[in-house]
Amino acid sequence: VQLQASGGGLVQAGGSLRVSCAASGRTFSSYVMGWFRQAPGQEREFVAAISRSGGSTYYVDNVKGRFTISRDNAKNTVYLQMNSLQPEDTAVYYCAAAFGDGLGTVVGAYAYWGQGTLVTVSS
Repeated sequence: VQLQASGGGLVQAGGSLRVSCAASGRTFSSYVMGWFRQAPGQEREFVAAISRSGGSTYYVDNVKGRFTISRDNAKNTVYLQMNSLQPEDTAVYYCAAAFGDGLGTVVGAYAYWGQGTLVTVSS
């Protein structure tokens, strides 16, 4: 599967942004989808994951209540709605696809990666 992330940009603290990831290739609904982010000089970290059907989601603690992951299997797209953004959310955001059923939280659990989209939150 090939993944193409989009929707990043510059937003003020407290603002909102939605990033998207369009998939092509093998059946999108076969994959667990995840979002990760990588800030300058930092390791890539897990943000959120969603099950193949969209019925289950999981978030890292510091985005719970602010970010929402969703997917539209008819459109082969996964989304990350980000509200109440803070400067510490500034990073390149990557979407990723994983085989199986588990909502993986580590980089190694995901087989396919998009190219990333930059989100910058100004204070």
